[in-house]
Amino acid sequence: MARSGPQGEMTEYRKIVIKRDLEMGVVMTVFRQKAERLTVQVIMETRQVAWTRTADKTDGVLDLSEIREVRPGRNSKDFERFKDGKDKHNDNTCFTIFYGSQFVLNTLSLGADSVDEAQKWLTGLELLREETLAAPTPVLIESWLRKQMYSVNQTKKNSLSVKELKALLPLLNYKVPCSRTLKDKLQEVGVKKDRLDFEQFHKFYNLMMFEQNEILDEFKREACSFILGNTDKPDASAVLLHDFQRFLIYDQKEPWANDLNQVRELMTIFIDDTMRKTNDPEFTVSEFLSFLFSKENSIWDEKFSEINNLDMNNPLSHYWISSSHNTYLTGDQLLSESSTEAYVRCLRWGCRCVELDCWEGPGEPIIYHGWTRTTKIKFEDVVKAINDHAFVASDFPLILSIEEHCPIEQQRQMARIFKDVFGDKLLAEPVEQLAEQLPSPMQLRGKIILKHKKVNMEGGATAKDFRKGQKQGDLDIWDPVDQRWNRHYCVISDDKLYYAEECEEEDEDPRKYQDLHCSEPWFHGRIQEGRLMAERLIHDYCAETGGQDGTFLVRQSDRYVTDFTLSFWRTGRVQHCRIRSSTDGGHAYFFLTPNLHFPSVYSLIEHYRENPLRCQDFELRLTEAVPKPDPHLQERWFYSNLSRGQAEDYLLRIPRDGAFLIRQREGEPDSFAITFRGDGKVKHCRIQKEGSVYLLGTTTEFESLVELVNYFKKKPLYRKIKLRYPVTPELVERFSANENCSSIYMETYVKPNEIEPSLPQNTVRALYSYQAKRPDELSFTKGAMIHNVSKEVDGWWKGDYGGRLQLFFPANYVEEVSNSAQTDAKAQEMEDNPLGELCKGIVEISMYNIQNMKNGKYRKPHVLTLQHKEQDSVQFDLAAGSLEELFEWYQVAWDVTQREMSKQYHREQEIKQQEEVEKKAEVAMEMSDLVVYCQPRSKEKDRFDNYNYKEVRSFMENKIPGKSRTKEFLCYNRKALSRIYPKNQRVESSNFDPYPLWEVGCHMVALNYQTADKYTQLNSALFSLNGNSGYVLQPEMMRSDGYDPHQEKKKVKYSIRVKVIAARHLPKPGRSIASPFVEVELCGHSEEKFKTIVYRDNGLNPVWKAPAEPVEFSVFEPELSFLRFVVNEEDMFSDPNFLAQATLPVKGIRSGYRSVPLKNGYNEKLDLAALLVYINVQQAGRAEEELYSSSSQLRKKQAEHSEPFLYDTHSNLQRVALPHPHGQLVRESSERHRSKEKKINNSKFYT
Repeated sequence: MARSGPQGEMTEYRKIVIKRDLEMGVVMTVFRQKAERLTVQVIMETRQVAWTRTADKTDGVLDLSEIREVRPGRNSKDFERFKDGKDKHNDNTCFTIFYGSQFVLNTLSLGADSVDEAQKWLTGLELLREETLAAPTPVLIESWLRKQMYSVNQTKKNSLSVKELKALLPLLNYKVPCSRTLKDKLQEVGVKKDRLDFEQFHKFYNLMMFEQNEILDEFKREACSFILGNTDKPDASAVLLHDFQRFLIYDQKEPWANDLNQVRELMTIFIDDTMRKTNDPEFTVSEFLSFLFSKENSIWDEKFSEINNLDMNNPLSHYWISSSHNTYLTGDQLLSESSTEAYVRCLRWGCRCVELDCWEGPGEPIIYHGWTRTTKIKFEDVVKAINDHAFVASDFPLILSIEEHCPIEQQRQMARIFKDVFGDKLLAEPVEQLAEQLPSPMQLRGKIILKHKKVNMEGGATAKDFRKGQKQGDLDIWDPVDQRWNRHYCVISDDKLYYAEECEEEDEDPRKYQDLHCSEPWFHGRIQEGRLMAERLIHDYCAETGGQDGTFLVRQSDRYVTDFTLSFWRTGRVQHCRIRSSTDGGHAYFFLTPNLHFPSVYSLIEHYRENPLRCQDFELRLTEAVPKPDPHLQERWFYSNLSRGQAEDYLLRIPRDGAFLIRQREGEPDSFAITFRGDGKVKHCRIQKEGSVYLLGTTTEFESLVELVNYFKKKPLYRKIKLRYPVTPELVERFSANENCSSIYMETYVKPNEIEPSLPQNTVRALYSYQAKRPDELSFTKGAMIHNVSKEVDGWWKGDYGGRLQLFFPANYVEEVSNSAQTDAKAQEMEDNPLGELCKGIVEISMYNIQNMKNGKYRKPHVLTLQHKEQDSVQFDLAAGSLEELFEWYQVAWDVTQREMSKQYHREQEIKQQEEVEKKAEVAMEMSDLVVYCQPRSKEKDRFDNYNYKEVRSFMENKIPGKSRTKEFLCYNRKALSRIYPKNQRVESSNFDPYPLWEVGCHMVALNYQTADKYTQLNSALFSLNGNSGYVLQPEMMRSDGYDPHQEKKKVKYSIRVKVIAARHLPKPGRSIASPFVEVELCGHSEEKFKTIVYRDNGLNPVWKAPAEPVEFSVFEPELSFLRFVVNEEDMFSDPNFLAQATLPVKGIRSGYRSVPLKNGYNEKLDLAALLVYINVQQAGRAEEELYSSSSQLRKKQAEHSEPFLYDTHSNLQRVALPHPHGQLVRESSERHRSKEKKINNSKFYT
């Protein structure tokens, strides 16, 4: 984060002045599509940065907590658009805010009017960001509530109407209660005249959260360490000071809580009434609940996040090192963008080994994924970005893993750039000349190490890579469904043509956007009785809604074919304006006034919704749109009289995932159904009209069916499938007329994506044993396979087991499994597929004859047709951009069909050719001289009888030494470095499980950081240890000769008991309200898993009452085990969708009733999102310490020691005094078991 100077030198007064100035705001230049002068200010109440055009309308906001970097200078892509010299801002008056929670960050690039102003914002934003991250939970809740209030009330009047409240609740992931319940709650908080001020809104929030009060049943049991007070109301007094102290000492195992002053200070943070912040504070129910869910009560022990400098003095080969694969990519390995910002993101996450794929560029080296359509970036730009951010997150050494494809001359350029940019940071000489082992991270602090071929290592250099396929590039493929050409990335490999999903054209056709208005609710097309009907529609709408000036609609002009008419409401009557059209350079444009032109009607309307329409007599901004009455009736995908069977028949004729139609359900005027193709099957989903809204599922609302369709054209409706192909009567007729039409399609498009039915269908495996409690339930043992499962409601499914058919069983006792043969076949298919998961279709070229269509086809001049040898009606049309390009594809395809028998010959020739290139290739001495420690070894890297500590061996994930060689591999890893990277088939940038590599001592397990999945989350969890420095010392036992990871799986060292109780503030999935469930998993030597039931339609404050007892996990290797919480939501198809997660190293987990702060897939924190769990971590074989886990047993034990008694302040019950000798008892117990503890270092574990 950019700083103007050390924050410690800034006086409190200076901080106050800077924050006041930022809150007042200043006019700056905002660099977006165009440079605009906007007011930029910090809103302290909501902890946001806002930029506004006018005082009453905010153009955009970003949260201070989302800021990842404030970068000085013109150092973002936004500034590149303004290099023409027109912009007068100097480099030192500009800065960019990088913000967001995804891998690719958003940017707000700003130009201040002076250097002092820019410096003030750089300093102030960093100061406010740090304050926000450190703010206590109650402060964050208040900011969040204000943010929600202002989101529906832009005027920031500190109040909102009941109507606005009802609209807000679904946005908070909370289903609006029935009118009676809502009215009671509003009365309870004192609402009058249908408006809530902020204090009332805050009370209403507390009431909503108090619905979780069954959580408090946990603290009313006999074993509880204190007696809970009145829990009838959220503001009732519940927990007194000494009760809370007992809770912290006995339940939470907090040794610091023996100091009553520290307990008092903690309580004061959560008490929102100043009058109650006394020397004898007490919690209300609401405050106690807030504490339980707060970050101050986190499950994670922050001391394990601190850096331990004493652990940084071992050789590099004793550490796990945070490593990235193909660091430059922002997405998949085939089509995504390469970016210097990807390096910045990984480095600021603490990554210590990044990869550079260097290729020959025009006059200078470039970086990209060779032989693919990923974009190219300059090598020098990457090196500069690395230099700027290398040691922001960590001071310890950074390794650059260089994949070299450049000729000698450009390698010399690379060496010069490395030396010029890195200077003294670049390690060019050994730390110790006579050393026999690698230096330590501490010795290499602040150094950049190059991993690159060194000439004297093997006497040769890296070979030039050959393409994986025989031919690859872009082709247009004719789509018989859409009757159009689509651009696809294609590869011919192993006698097959593989093609990815269609690509969007880089050069946008302006005409593409001219029809955008057609799907908007305000566009009514051609209206009968045009002007009169428009006035009637607007009159009726305004009478219903209150008649806001600017209410409008757009229709086609009655008189002019290419023009439109804008009709709007102003001062009690309807007025009309003509939207004129004209052309310039063959492109149409539209305007109301001759001096302001727009490329489409849509952009014109959007402009006047943000900016006023100015005339001589008035100035007016367009506001509410008058929707078209039943707009779906004019859509070709809507059927008013179609049965379910007919709909399925239509969809089966057009078997393309994403094909869809909507039909009126028979005999139900307010009920509809969407029928669509997904995963090769026809599916139906009910849509219910309630009042003026259309409800999909239980909580997803739309104003019209057209809006629903447009929404799911952009967002997946089912799994990853969007609505793409409307099934119109014309399309059905065309496919019906040609009976082979669908078979053509099936051959070319559907076959690769079809799902083979597993036998038997829907099989699950039992995670736990279950004994039936009713005649209609199944009994089974752990590991049992239950078949033909159907998912019922309320967490109970039906299935077959042990000869008993279709009986109920609890869903949270099982996990779904797929047919193994099918899984293995699919895995092998992906292994051989050069496009991996991105592949959308495969054509067996050897099954076709190749025809060159000399006269072209379907309006394309250069076309090849693949004609099936056995089915004359099946053909596949490909088009290239030029005759030369077409000839290249023709030649390769023709070779496949004609010379199928000579594959082996061609492979042998290719190998010989590659060997010849290997002999000729060289490494520039300038590059070789910069390589000191990380010298790659490619020959005989599987042999471990001879190696040097300076070398590094790289293995593809599926080529690592086998289990029989684990001991040799471990010995090698203690001395020298190893790097593991994903296999080539992971084209979609998926990741492999790093755990098996970590447990055999592999140091640099390189993952695709741009992919948010379980394995990058495990990686983040491991490297959250040791101050996020990117280096974690492997356990001492792993560095001993007797270590065997396979034997470690047999020794249980710890047990963990977990119970998921509740959640708060879960992320919202799209437009629907979440129906969450939680999976708890122990990742390590074992893969134990447990999941809760689904809690329907509540993502704000769900509570799970079952199971009543905690689940127990066995920990075999505590130094390398992770407890993982995943919150999913079950959608309307009973499919799980990821919401949030928390992955934690077991060694840093705290026992008690704990908050689990949740993060997104990229391990970025989610505002206030948390689980409440009960957790107890115990060392195996020390069950006697359970003696101290309950209050009743403590009383008995302390009574034997004649402890004095105190009276309980709630009920005059006698309670024992705080047991000061408690720590002594634990120490004595520890003393008895010291011999066991010597086997592993457990000094950091739980007391």
